[in-house]
Amino acid sequence: MNPAEEILDIVDEHDHVIGQAPRGQAYAENLRHRCAFILARDPEGNVFVHRRTTTKLAFPGMYDMFVGGVVGAGESYAEAALREAEEELGVSGLAAPTPLFKFLYDDGTGRSWWSYVHEVTCGLPVHPQAEEIDWHAFLSPEELERRLGEWTWTPDGLAAYERLKAHR
Repeated sequence: MNPAEEILDIVDEHDHVIGQAPRGQAYAENLRHRCAFILARDPEGNVFVHRRTTTKLAFPGMYDMFVGGVVGAGESYAEAALREAEEELGVSGLAAPTPLFKFLYDDGTGRSWWSYVHEVTCGLPVHPQAEEIDWHAFLSPEELERRLGEWTWTPDGLAAYERLKAHR
């Protein structure tokens, strides 16, 4: 299916479902929806970092320290977190990601989405989706911090990462 045709739940400022719309319409009309963010670590504690392909609908070509994506209509955050982590990492049999916190991301231009941050340890060999990810590596937390000022990061991922550091 074309990603723009995926049906999403549209939610209000309290994260209550108020309707449904295709992803393309939700993006075009700045309709508030839901996203799952998953910080994937290897067993040594290194963080999976990737660069998004230039064909992505949102933030093409930018780096991100989270895998994840939109929550489909009728899907829970937990279901979306596991689905997205397995899809983007290219693994199966992953343990359910641990939910950490939820926040309303607002980019300041009228676009906003509820973002539920999760964390998972992945000891499996990863095979990221070529249509989603064009570069990846597991970076030490120190290396990730060094790269924050060097690479162009997804703004919502950066916001989630700053909140994650404050959460800890």
